[in-house]
Amino acid sequence: MSLFVIGLNHTTAPLVLRERVAFAPSDVERALPALQKELGASAMAQLAVLSTCNRMEVYGVSSAHDATQVLAWLASHHEVPLADLTAHSYVYDGEAAVRHAFAVASGMDSMVLGEPQVLGQMKQALRMAQQAQTVDTELLQWFEKSFAVAKDVRTNTAIGEHSVSMAAASVKLAKRVFDDFTQLNVLLVGAGEMMDVVVAHLAGQSPARLAVANRSLDKAQALLEPYSHLNTEVLRLSALPDHLAEFDVVVTCTASTLPIIGLGMVESALKKRRHRPMVLVDLGVPRDIESAVAKLSDAYLYTVDDLSQIVQQNGAQREAALADAHVIVDRHVRLFDAEQSRRAHVPHVLNLRQRVERLRQAELERALNSFAQRSEIGIDELENALKQMSQRLTNKLLHEPTVGVQSDDAELRHAWQVATQAWLNKP
Repeated sequence: MSLFVIGLNHTTAPLVLRERVAFAPSDVERALPALQKELGASAMAQLAVLSTCNRMEVYGVSSAHDATQVLAWLASHHEVPLADLTAHSYVYDGEAAVRHAFAVASGMDSMVLGEPQVLGQMKQALRMAQQAQTVDTELLQWFEKSFAVAKDVRTNTAIGEHSVSMAAASVKLAKRVFDDFTQLNVLLVGAGEMMDVVVAHLAGQSPARLAVANRSLDKAQALLEPYSHLNTEVLRLSALPDHLAEFDVVVTCTASTLPIIGLGMVESALKKRRHRPMVLVDLGVPRDIESAVAKLSDAYLYTVDDLSQIVQQNGAQREAALADAHVIVDRHVRLFDAEQSRRAHVPHVLNLRQRVERLRQAELERALNSFAQRSEIGIDELENALKQMSQRLTNKLLHEPTVGVQSDDAELRHAWQVATQAWLNKP
């Protein structure tokens, strides 16, 4: 069984393509069995999909897989040109796939170096694959090892200490337009995992008003609960058109497959604001805010790709931490490969032991039958019978190696010679 990763991310594909191939959580449970079926029952594919604002990746374990086949299915499923998808994708197999998964889980491959959200997203990807019943032992072990490597990297390097999160970048963008954050009304649209970090950064700036709009008011309230010392409130998502004009800074991150803030909604809000500026930060992929909003003179719209310049700060310190992280990942890749090799040989060892056990049982049964035919047996006869049994067993066990080292098949002969030489060199 071989491991593979097929996908694209913020370094290989533009946002417009990433949002087209993003999987909504509700789609994954149906998509994984469909892809598994496409690869064929003989491939025995184990599959998981990681879909975030910065990447879409298929993680798989299969006895036989074709990257072109996976890409073709993805292109068909998302209705995007195969040529576009192929041009912006990467394919990793074996050790390279293991290394990539470890790096992703550790935040080493993120737009924001060291950001912790991707680890939770990988855990969610595994849970969704388990719900879709496309996980077996090999894929589970791979993901669980990735989680352990991420913990090791975070514990023993400074990779997360100098990272600038999307949330902190959002604050910096707002400060480019507004001087005093304490006078601002801030709105978060969505209450998912990413918003836990966003609300913490924004609350730390002590805005005049902090609101969350979400379909579930309970989730929105839970998100704001730690910040009761601030002026907070929750809004229904359906009420967004009526209240958008009240906010100076809007940060969105939802799982919606379509924009929830359109050009007309923002135009109307700006008119009510008498064209006072509004900063809109869209962390969603697919995008939550229509791209045409950026053309409005008083709307400052930023997407996840626009944040890349900000998150490259503290470069020297981050690069040093990254080098330390690579050392840890390299060590874990070697250990994982060694463990996988040992597991791959387990069936052969079991088969060998079973075969030897059958020979032993046959010879023992033959000897016992011989004894059963005699009412009395002397010690000399017993010793002689046991010698004969041991000689027959030895001859049968050595038959294949003896023939193998003299085989006309060069490959078979070499394999037996290496095996027997290693055995003979043992003390």
